[in-house]
Amino acid sequence: MHPALLLFICFVILLFGGVPIAAALGLAGTVAIFYGDLGIMAVPTNVYAGIAKYPLLAIPMFILAGAVFDKSGVALRLVRFAMSIVGQGRGSLAAITIIVAMIIGGISGSGPACTAAVGGVMLAAMTRAGYPRPFSASVAAAAGSTDILIPPSVAFVIYSVLVPSATVPALFAAGLVPGILAGLALMVPAIWMSIRNNWGGLRDDEPKPEVWQSFKEAFWALMAPVIILGGMRTGLFTPTEAAVMAVVYGLFVGLVIYKSLTWRGICDMLVESAETSAVILIVVGLASVFAWASSTMGIIDPVARTIVAIGGGQYAVLAMLIFFLIIIGMFLDGVSTFLILLPILVPIAQSYHWDLVWFGVILTMKIAIGQFSPPMAVNLMVSCRMTGVTMESTVPYVIWLIISMFISLTLVIAFPGLALWVPKTFGFM
Repeated sequence: MHPALLLFICFVILLFGGVPIAAALGLAGTVAIFYGDLGIMAVPTNVYAGIAKYPLLAIPMFILAGAVFDKSGVALRLVRFAMSIVGQGRGSLAAITIIVAMIIGGISGSGPACTAAVGGVMLAAMTRAGYPRPFSASVAAAAGSTDILIPPSVAFVIYSVLVPSATVPALFAAGLVPGILAGLALMVPAIWMSIRNNWGGLRDDEPKPEVWQSFKEAFWALMAPVIILGGMRTGLFTPTEAAVMAVVYGLFVGLVIYKSLTWRGICDMLVESAETSAVILIVVGLASVFAWASSTMGIIDPVARTIVAIGGGQYAVLAMLIFFLIIIGMFLDGVSTFLILLPILVPIAQSYHWDLVWFGVILTMKIAIGQFSPPMAVNLMVSCRMTGVTMESTVPYVIWLIISMFISLTLVIAFPGLALWVPKTFGFM
């Protein structure tokens, strides 16, 4: 048996056998390297090389920043401010959930973490207001998916590591408009379903929070994205340094301004963030073994050439890739999708002269859709666990959110300027 065939057979068997994705990638790569006599020392070498990259330092820092702002009570203050503007009628809490998730997306870079932060404040409130729990879980999961589009984004950092010509600042800037567009697209079906079914009407008579007072409470939280993105734009710090600044600023707000953090809580956050970061970096390291094995065996170029040779033009190939990624995204998380498929996808993009920053944005939008598309749906798993509902019960509601976000993805594909205007205007490209 050819080692390349053994590589993919082992991976599929392990994946469907319930083996964790990181272990499946590492074991399949190791077996293929051993069977192909490529030198077993390539395994530890590539694990180290896969994670020994300076930009990856941003991942644990942005995850820690998200945890700090979550425990600081930032989400609750943002909710009160959004509520003071939007009000509390039918559909308002659904819209507020999405708005707050978009703002937190400018602080953290992890979809599940954003879903947990926003859901911790909004899900109980939506239930009290008369929203069905499966609907609330669907909205929170979809809202959290905007987190990996609106900078900073862990997904963009990993993409930049794998595609060095697409810099982190350019990707962060390129994700801004598509992220806002995705959030607005999600509001349409969320509000439509709420008004149609009279969800949220139980709070019509409740007074809105006072705008100025709620703005003062939320001011420090609203300044976080400005400091992070403004610092990168002015050249005060790199994206990795921006992640550290986000942690420092979050600790300052939590300890000095809001006085909501304790030293015990900070220790718990450090442990939690270290565990989450370790999971991501283990996947990155072991996937590097898989990627090196597939590249060394000469699998990537023939597959890429075959896809291009199918013909039908660039849009037909792009449509085929998006369809393929939708299927893959139902079973694999975003990090694994990037690590496994980018070595094949990037040569295809280069053969059609697609802008790699724009290509990274549309791939990330597809991953964002996968975060709340059953059966994998990491965001939906978080919100379903918080509301105590099954994932199957969310399907009648989440399908409309998926369709709506797919429309926003189609717009970014049809009009690349939606992604590229900001980075070009501000000199990141």
